[in-house]
Amino acid sequence: MSDEAKRLAVRKTYKLYVGGKFPRSESGRSYQVTGSDGAVLANASRASRKDVRDAVVAARKAQPGWAGATAYLRGQILYRVAEMLEGRRAQFADEVRTAEGGTRKAAEAAVDAAVDRWVWYAGWADKIPQVLGGGNPVAGPYFNLSSPEPTGVVGVLAPQDSSLLGLVSVIAPAIATGNTTVVVAASERPLPAVTLGEVLATSDLPGGVVNLLTGHVAELAPHLASHADVNGVDLTGVDDDELARSLEVAAAGNLKRVLRRAENDWTAEPGIKRLRAWTEIKTVWHPAAG
Repeated sequence: MSDEAKRLAVRKTYKLYVGGKFPRSESGRSYQVTGSDGAVLANASRASRKDVRDAVVAARKAQPGWAGATAYLRGQILYRVAEMLEGRRAQFADEVRTAEGGTRKAAEAAVDAAVDRWVWYAGWADKIPQVLGGGNPVAGPYFNLSSPEPTGVVGVLAPQDSSLLGLVSVIAPAIATGNTTVVVAASERPLPAVTLGEVLATSDLPGGVVNLLTGHVAELAPHLASHADVNGVDLTGVDDDELARSLEVAAAGNLKRVLRRAENDWTAEPGIKRLRAWTEIKTVWHPAAG
């Protein structure tokens, strides 16, 4: 037997991505990640309630600075993420194919679509204020101006059936409009999300704008939905109707904004609905001169 055949494979235990760093889960737990063929690929950290709380703290800390950045700058940073994702296209294609199966060509197409989606939302970052805001006609000596503002901290439950494209489709519009996020990646396909965390960490995106957790949705989602310092929750990745209803009830406890799974199909061509979902309109009255 050759020395190579005698070697034991070193399976990595991937960490979380919180506050721009890669901590281990405070629970010390992990779970096996398998490929579409059932082969064990690695171990992923199994996040806990404490990890959700830490991620919310990081997101809240980053939110004022990110919301206060110019829309043009946010667009440039999203575009930089797209550049870096494309630079690691081969790696992401390998991970998507391993996670989801199918052909190499299909995996490459999914990565290309994810890059394009980053670029698409990057382009909208400084345009959505003009679309959603503007001057309003009023009968009186006043100016009446409306402008969109970010909702705040958004809890995102990523699609379970897409390891990369679905993930990008729910993160990009939330942060393009100035929100920060706590994201629960696809439970059975977390590796592309972990690699995306590595891309974000080495891009210009400030730490805490995107926080990526791996683990079980049914365990983590209730803590996000009920957290008093989370302003909105995206239920795209909740496949269980009973769980979805319980999360809406929890979110109602402190008047969270909720994006239901049926309200926006992430597989469709991107539009401004997800951008609008995580903005609130501020209207200001000002007396006219004269």
